[in-house]
Amino acid sequence: MKVHHVLPERVPERAFVVAIGFFDGFHRGHRAIVREAMRLRRAGERTAVLTFREHPSAFLRPGQEPPMIATLEERVNAFARAGIDEAFVLPFDAAIASLSPARFLDETLVARLNARAMVVGANFRFGHKRAGDVAFAREHLSERGREIVAVPNTLDAGERVSSTRIRAAIAAGDLETADRLLGVPYAVRGSVVFGAGRGHDLGYPTANIAVSPQKMLPPDGVYRVTGRHEGRDYLGLVSIGTNPTFDGASRTVEAWLLDFNGALYGEELALRNFRFVRAQRRFDSVDELIAQMRDDASMVKFPTVV
Repeated sequence: MKVHHVLPERVPERAFVVAIGFFDGFHRGHRAIVREAMRLRRAGERTAVLTFREHPSAFLRPGQEPPMIATLEERVNAFARAGIDEAFVLPFDAAIASLSPARFLDETLVARLNARAMVVGANFRFGHKRAGDVAFAREHLSERGREIVAVPNTLDAGERVSSTRIRAAIAAGDLETADRLLGVPYAVRGSVVFGAGRGHDLGYPTANIAVSPQKMLPPDGVYRVTGRHEGRDYLGLVSIGTNPTFDGASRTVEAWLLDFNGALYGEELALRNFRFVRAQRRFDSVDELIAQMRDDASMVKFPTVV
């Protein structure tokens, strides 16, 4: 998949079917939009995604933007896995925000991308002050021989799916619901960096993962996870929080993998299948903490059957 950070200077010779949205998390509703774009593609046409580097709220309401379910890299990789031919990842800035709905369609989608068809979510709003909607776009584009298709943001049973709902589930520690709405397990990934080294001293060597500050994390606590490194899965635990027993000040993500032997420093580790084990708390002694870690590890070795 080709990735572009600016729009073409000249109108592409081959028309596009364009899926439009921010696509945070690339959940089941987003996947339905992309599938519809693939279905609408005619011979000789290409599929594209038009999205933004930062959430529009970061420009429109600085400081009020939501935490991200997925990083930019995760979103782009999801587009590629879905079979999209090209991704246009643009900055959301004053030039975009000031466009009227008609100018956004005419100058961005038609004149710059040669979009023959566009696919969006049913609640899609666009243009200056979100003045445009699907009904406006449909009428405006039909006069120009183009079309727009709106995909409902509901699952087969009529349940609504949205990035907002998924963020709420993650914030509540309800990773089962988040995974179901995403259609794939919520995942955290990052490079392994040097930490305090306490895990090794306590008998449970942990990998300290540097996670993007924009990435949304579950509430502080200990979770059962599946860790993936170099194509192999390992059961394990992850601790998210400030290490209160040691008076930690910064929030860390530290993973312990069952049956893993070796060094991970500088390498990427991905965690998924988060399931809550217990809340973080301050222990009165290191021995008490070790005893609790032993109990936590037993849940990975001998998981509770529900």
